Amino acid sequence: MDEEITDGYSEPCGQCGSVFWGVSDGGQFFCKNCHNVIERTKDCDDMNAVLSNSRISSLSTRKRKQSGKGARDWMVIEGFQLIIKLQAEALVKLGVCPQFKTDVLWIFWKRYMQKTKQAYTRELANSVSCSVDLSSDSEAESSVAFSEASSHAEVASMNGASAVSGYSSDGRSSVCSGSLDAEQYLRRKERRKLMSMPRTLAFCHLALLWVKEAITLADLLRLVSKGHVPYINVHELFPEEMRFFGKDALIFRVETIPTYSKVHDEAVELAALIDLPTFPPVSQDCLLHPALLSLRYLMDANLPDELHTLVCKVIQKTAMGKDSFLTFDPTGRKPTLLCYDLQAAALIVVTMKLLFRLDDKVEWKVARKANKKGDEMKHGKKKTKRGGKMFNLRTWFMVVQPALERAREKETQAEAMRQWKSKKPIIPSSKHKTVILKRRRVVEQLQSTFQALSGSTPEQKVSSPSTFLFLWGDKNGADGPSLHHKCLDNLMIKKQKICRIVNRKYWHTFLRKCPPGRCGDHFKDLEPTLPRMYVWLLGLFSFILGVEDAQLHNAVVQVERRLLAKPGRKSTPENLNE
Repeated sequence: MDEEITDGYSEPCGQCGSVFWGVSDGGQFFCKNCHNVIERTKDCDDMNAVLSNSRISSLSTRKRKQSGKGARDWMVIEGFQLIIKLQAEALVKLGVCPQFKTDVLWIFWKRYMQKTKQAYTRELANSVSCSVDLSSDSEAESSVAFSEASSHAEVASMNGASAVSGYSSDGRSSVCSGSLDAEQYLRRKERRKLMSMPRTLAFCHLALLWVKEAITLADLLRLVSKGHVPYINVHELFPEEMRFFGKDALIFRVETIPTYSKVHDEAVELAALIDLPTFPPVSQDCLLHPALLSLRYLMDANLPDELHTLVCKVIQKTAMGKDSFLTFDPTGRKPTLLCYDLQAAALIVVTMKLLFRLDDKVEWKVARKANKKGDEMKHGKKKTKRGGKMFNLRTWFMVVQPALERAREKETQAEAMRQWKSKKPIIPSSKHKTVILKRRRVVEQLQSTFQALSGSTPEQKVSSPSTFLFLWGDKNGADGPSLHHKCLDNLMIKKQKICRIVNRKYWHTFLRKCPPGRCGDHFKDLEPTLPRMYVWLLGLFSFILGVEDAQLHNAVVQVERRLLAKPGRKSTPENLNE
């Protein structure tokens, strides 16, 4: 293909003198011998329309104004609007209701632009002058650009700037970035109000909570990590007319996925910033309710279905299933956005502690008794109504532990193979453009040569999204046998027609709250003294959620405070019995 495009162009290379031209993916001519890039492109068919010598011989000190063809003005806020639109479209393709994008996320975004006055005010900073009129026409243009999935937003046209990309409205060049206001954006003092890449995920998280979708914050971050929701190198999806250059990379380029707590804190701050009203109530039929979420995590952890009944009792005793407790109200005195997934996993951990105590002693004694009863039933000495299908914690640990190690190793390998580098080269400045393009061309040729010699494919295949992390059962590719059908008869005793837990004691860490601002996280100091089985259980659910063990432990402590630390209550599991 290169020979057909470069046929007839016999100008020698200005650096090595050879006539050996190729065409890059961007349509630019480069020398295959020394990788020198010239200004000629494959779109230019008439040689008389260009200079006789198109090689870049020097950088002129005069600032040239580019033609409007192929490039247009765009602002930083327009780039973020495009990113949120792409993320919303990806979530809708994954099964989220279309109202999530058109009726909720767009309203949140418009409120943000109005409250922070980033798109509807007159501002003058350095050489960039932007004037936005809050009129019905401008609102309609923005709504169409966002809700109807147009190729680019019309924020730049609303701003009334007259320059092409990279130049200000007064004719002076803005060579530091492709956008008009990147330098001004980075120098603004009101950082709390500015948009950022983690805040785009906070927008999506708040909108998902509003429509009560089953995608929790942990699910959203996993979708981002797997590449199903655009985030890493999202600037590659920008239209060609939106030049990405220089300081734009400091705003839009990311080299890590934000943590759970980072996005959660951004969501709380964002809800207060744009003054959102009380969210729709989280009722019992909502998929974010702890009763339904805990059932999902019980299945993923290969725990018995009967355990869900006890988890629901813990939810009832702690009053953590009420609408008033679960519903997010940003207008309150101390607005609290619950971590619904963390709360559901913490309820399961507390229930496991109630049943097995998890002190590295009682759980293994119960497991030995279950093995003994199983052996007796095999020899026909005893019979039970359940046919001997009793849950054994040791058996469950031996099934789940290898699957957990394999999953961790697989995730580590996937993280090591992640391509953080952008396929499109990011040009920091005009004088480095030739060097950057030359290096990228060398790297691409080396990669293609290595791939041809080794026969390997460097790019990862994007796995299909799944609600569950593990697969339990007898099917091919399953992580292990399913234990969902096991019963808990050996852990319960029946007295006076009331089922009670065999375990009569319960241990917990210090439940008193630390003074705000004086203490931090104590889990690192506390972890060596905790029972190993409890730490392992924290690690299992922390891996399923993609959070730190300390975060889940703090959620467990919050559940225990509500269950055990109330006046007049004893720190025993007797409170769970009815």
